[in-house]
Amino acid sequence: MPRSRINGNFIDKTSSIVANILLQIIPTTSGEKRAFTYYRDGAIMLAQSEGNYAEALQNYYEATRLEIDPYDRSYILYNIGLIHTSNGEHTKALEYYFRALERNPFLPQAFNNMAVICHYRGEQAILQGDSEIAEAWFDQAAEYWKQAIALTPGNYIEAQNWLKITKRFEFE
Repeated sequence: MPRSRINGNFIDKTSSIVANILLQIIPTTSGEKRAFTYYRDGAIMLAQSEGNYAEALQNYYEATRLEIDPYDRSYILYNIGLIHTSNGEHTKALEYYFRALERNPFLPQAFNNMAVICHYRGEQAILQGDSEIAEAWFDQAAEYWKQAIALTPGNYIEAQNWLKITKRFEFE
């Protein structure tokens, strides 16, 4: 069983206590309870930015094995994608964002992160002198940002500005 990580912050402690109580009283299967525990512990480690991504990934992978609800799995997969993004493993990150979106197509943050990765790859292609590949990456980034913006129109202002400046999308 993963160890619980609770820092000295009162709000974090309170949230953890409430989560543990709810976990005991809400009618769920033992597998779902174990999945939540792995998810919670992985999320806490990630949120605290302790840098122990290997342990966080271990907990998230175990949570995906145990969690059966597609919506809950989508957030676990999304968080795995975040860790891979932080580690510079963009191909793996994209894979997990795709998997999250397959289960929950209403995750604008996954579309945004995918767009950021594609935009980064476009910039890398420019530095390597390959403008054709760069444009393909930028076009893909634009498609992902359009999807994120469609889900949350008031967000991603910088992306909206980039889309306008590059004439990839016109807003009303």
